[in-house]
Amino acid sequence: MYDPHSRIATEFIDDAEIQETLAYAEANKHNEALIDQILEKARPRKTATGYHCAGLTHREASVLLACDLPDKVEEIYRIAEEIKLAFYGNRIVIFAPLYLSNYCVNGCVYCPYHMKNKHIPRKKLTQDEVRAEVIALQDMGHKRLAIEAGEDPVNNPIDYILDCIHTIYSVHHKNGDIRRVNVNIAATTVENYRKLKEAGIGTYILFQETYHKQSYLELHPTGPKHDYNYHTEAMDRAMEGGIDDVGLGVLFGLEMYKYEFAGLLMHAEHLEAVFGVGPHTISVPRVKHADDIDPTAFDNSISDEIFAKLTACIRLAVPYTGMIISTRESEQVRSQLLRLGVSQVSGASRTSVGGYTQPERPHDTEQFDVSDQRTLDEVVRWLMESGHIPSFCTACYREGRTGDRFMSLCKTGQIANCCQPNALMTLKEYLEDYASPDTRRVGEQLIAQELPHIPNQKVRTIVQERLEKIHGGERDFRF
Repeated sequence: MYDPHSRIATEFIDDAEIQETLAYAEANKHNEALIDQILEKARPRKTATGYHCAGLTHREASVLLACDLPDKVEEIYRIAEEIKLAFYGNRIVIFAPLYLSNYCVNGCVYCPYHMKNKHIPRKKLTQDEVRAEVIALQDMGHKRLAIEAGEDPVNNPIDYILDCIHTIYSVHHKNGDIRRVNVNIAATTVENYRKLKEAGIGTYILFQETYHKQSYLELHPTGPKHDYNYHTEAMDRAMEGGIDDVGLGVLFGLEMYKYEFAGLLMHAEHLEAVFGVGPHTISVPRVKHADDIDPTAFDNSISDEIFAKLTACIRLAVPYTGMIISTRESEQVRSQLLRLGVSQVSGASRTSVGGYTQPERPHDTEQFDVSDQRTLDEVVRWLMESGHIPSFCTACYREGRTGDRFMSLCKTGQIANCCQPNALMTLKEYLEDYASPDTRRVGEQLIAQELPHIPNQKVRTIVQERLEKIHGGERDFRF
């Protein structure tokens, strides 16, 4: 029986509730009166301080996802864009993944790191190699990383992950710093999550892969990840360990997308019900080709059209949650999804262990093919030419604006008073230290264009003064 307050995975991700939701959505996908009612609920409302959004339940959002009436679908897209601009403006946060180790004891059939894959060379970065990777990333201009590692208690114990985090934060190269380390590692214990918190991580990220329990067991036939409940309850343990920013995601293509969509939103509802704050981020990856992995082997792949609709419906359902799209997707797909709700993108990603120190992108230890292979400079310029402000901001994490504190500011519209100034100042840092002449020219024009949009005159004056100081060599200003 569905119970969002339960701490048992099969009760807050209840299969019967999902099946009933999908049946309800199918029965009402042409119910225009109901659809209009749901759309009206989802629309952002102007308030004295900013905007407010009611969000949607998993059942309401599933009706919109099932709806195939062209005019209603277009309305979904319009509202998604309205919500994105209301709460995140035209800012897009940039990050990069850093793969530490591809040793793994699991048997996940969709991942090339699975234990039985004998083609892929196994590699684990030493601390000196981590340091070299960080310097290479800093030389690009990155300030925010998501570290990745396979599950292997011998090769990748928690102490190794903690050592890597310490090393990353310790590297100060020229004007470069990694100011936020997010962590994407296997489900672990409350004690280990507490250690990660003490190490100063940002968001803990863990993809569910699939919420369908039977499919989950078949896709994870061996290894500790086979335990559906332990994996699905990981975010509860992370929050118990003091990590109040967690990131959800499913790997679209493994199971029917409507099922995954409902499960994902139920997981968000569970976190809100139990801890008072939902996920900080939701990622939307799709199954991609990799060594020993053929995505056509999975018969639930989704088209670009469905992918866009999924993204828009997630934005309507969880309006305050950040959404992430990686370099798994092409420039064309990423452009569309930026308009529909995505607020974070990776740039110049390498999904191999030790890939950033190599002059050419290595393929032998890649977790998946990278579709968008542009340099960070090219991604930054593309974002600006598309009307977005590339942001390297990490201020909220370092100022303690996390968890419910972040969400309370976001839900009242107050976070924008920090975000836009911080985005412009971190962009200025990038332009001064790393940008090509063409990118710098576009960026300076964008900053001049965006400065008048800072509503508070006092804040605007401070930002102008700090931009001049950044030009003079000072760094790391933040609101």
